[in-house]
Amino acid sequence: MDAGAVALVALIVFAWGLFSARLGRADLSAPIVFVAAGLLLAEVLHVMRLDLTPESIKLLAEVTLVSVLFADASRVGLRQLRADLGLYARLLGLGLPLTIAAGTALALWVIDGTGFWPALLIGAALAPTDAALGASVMTDPAVPARIRRLLNVESGLNDGIATPVVMVAIAGTLATEGVAAHGVGGALVDLAIGLAAGIVVGTVGGRGLRMARRRGWASEDFAGPAVLALPMVAYAGTLWLDGNGFVAAFVAGLAFGHFGRRDGAVEVYYVEQTAGLMSLLTWLVFGAVAVPTVLDGADWRFVVYAVLSLTVVRMLPVAIALIGTRLSRPTVAFVGWFGPRGLASVIFAVIALDELPGEADRAVAIIGTTVLLSVLAHGLSAKPLALRYAANLADPPDRPPAAQLPVRGLLPRHDGGGPPFTRPG
Repeated sequence: MDAGAVALVALIVFAWGLFSARLGRADLSAPIVFVAAGLLLAEVLHVMRLDLTPESIKLLAEVTLVSVLFADASRVGLRQLRADLGLYARLLGLGLPLTIAAGTALALWVIDGTGFWPALLIGAALAPTDAALGASVMTDPAVPARIRRLLNVESGLNDGIATPVVMVAIAGTLATEGVAAHGVGGALVDLAIGLAAGIVVGTVGGRGLRMARRRGWASEDFAGPAVLALPMVAYAGTLWLDGNGFVAAFVAGLAFGHFGRRDGAVEVYYVEQTAGLMSLLTWLVFGAVAVPTVLDGADWRFVVYAVLSLTVVRMLPVAIALIGTRLSRPTVAFVGWFGPRGLASVIFAVIALDELPGEADRAVAIIGTTVLLSVLAHGLSAKPLALRYAANLADPPDRPPAAQLPVRGLLPRHDGGGPPFTRPG
């Protein structure tokens, strides 16, 4: 990018900061705005040219995913999940695997010539949800806090859980093509290394920060950047050990959140804001670079897959997972619909495109089509459906328990006052 393009991107980010609340009231989420801005400026007005190399796009995607995985995991206080642990376990332990399996089966059925490993890549990449695409649902007090918390925790953890499956699918595809030297077995070893490295980095980092606070060694002014370095340590260090850096970043966030985080800690706020900025840039690049490619290669089968992925593939596993929970049918349908596909799916597609040159084009097109449809469908339907659901709510089991959790992407100002900060993507 030239200096003019950089200035224009920076100006768009600043403008979003000025008008984000007003645009949000008009049902325009950050993904909608930045995807549209990227497409408009690059393809319609031709005033911004993003001469990004595949390496630079991959770098942005990887750093964004690492930051988001760590921030999401560290925001989930394990002790605070006990109130609805059964619901989280059902959605993540049963609903998510069923979603991956259904997405894989759908790809094998709808897309001719798709092998098992590419189909698994599509199913796993499109399984994680992104609460930011339905931001008005997460901020609407009319929606029971328990339901908002359920959607928030699910979206905060399912991208980290799906990451190993995506990596195994990529390794399996490479092995099928005779490219990978260690195949699926090697990928599983990589995951084990990432798990161990993440535990070490997160535990040592969390305990170290608590000890430094207690002894007065740590300056609050630099606590945020210091913690922001932890996911990079976990990711880069694990790559150096030939392990899976994404798994390491996610596990490090869980361990750090358990051992080192204070409720509402400034450093977690800083990490999430930084991840939010990188998310905005990723959505802008998606609109400028990926959306034109998706539109040029549009195929009715991709659209069929996208529609079914956002409805049957998501909603049926959720309904199965929530059987016996005493939640009402409208609540189950509401939770099932608000499973938007977003940032994690885009980043998985970028990684697959880099790792599987020539083999991932169709998978990336399907993922891109699904995400684009989700950005529009979930972004525009969030507020109207939230209001309709709240107006017809008559479900006592949905009422929130006394314990409250921080909502993913909704952070209080560190001075304790003012409106919450909404992570944009």
